[in-house]
Amino acid sequence: MSDCEMAREPRSDFSADLREVRRWSLNTASPSARLTRGSAVKRLTDRAGASFGLLVSAPVLLIVALAIWIFDGWPILYRGKRVGRFGAPFYMVKFRSMVPGSDLRGGAAIQREDPRITGLGRLLRATKLDELPQLYNVFRGDMSLVGPRPELWRYASTFQGERQRILDIRPGLTDWATLVNFDEFRLLSSLASPDREYVQRIRPVKVALQLKYLREMNWRIDARIMLYTAIKLAVRNWLPAELRKFRQDLKGSLLEASKEER
Repeated sequence: MSDCEMAREPRSDFSADLREVRRWSLNTASPSARLTRGSAVKRLTDRAGASFGLLVSAPVLLIVALAIWIFDGWPILYRGKRVGRFGAPFYMVKFRSMVPGSDLRGGAAIQREDPRITGLGRLLRATKLDELPQLYNVFRGDMSLVGPRPELWRYASTFQGERQRILDIRPGLTDWATLVNFDEFRLLSSLASPDREYVQRIRPVKVALQLKYLREMNWRIDARIMLYTAIKLAVRNWLPAELRKFRQDLKGSLLEASKEER
């Protein structure tokens, strides 16, 4: 989900969250997850891919950073607290697309017409350029190229049973749920209660797709998701056949919610 943005969060608050999440993660991470620290090959691929991505996209990163500075001022980057692998918190980095302090001016679910989004931010969100700095998180080891999107603590703390496995792996830039919810802020635009409908209707679909990835996870699946994401960036109306039912169910559920609100 696209998240409310702020310039910088107090270190003291982050330290408190770190202690809380670590206590929680020790109790919820599966035994196999605690003993197995992931695939070395996947990590090597992530680091190489992130390095290449940062190198190739460096001119774009510079242009976007300058554009934000000129049109919207400081800060250029948004650093959002997220829950990573084994419940360890980290700061996810994005280009800022909303006004500073927007987390205090509305809900977490972002609609297309949300007044907190800057003029340039709308373009960045539509093109997904705001996500490019997350390659730095992949390079650092906070994230992976492919994996469930990083969770907010409010959602990660509710995981029970099989859902706890979502935190057994590093969160990623893209996954099956990302493809289905590529235009999530547009899906939420027609709803009067976007935060409620996100939790009740979008999150169950996202979690189901995240668990689908966990059950199928291997290098071939990762390669497919990366390829599908590249195609999706170029052809926004396209979706692989295996995901169309998820998308239809989601749109149908949101349409029903829109009718109920009238």
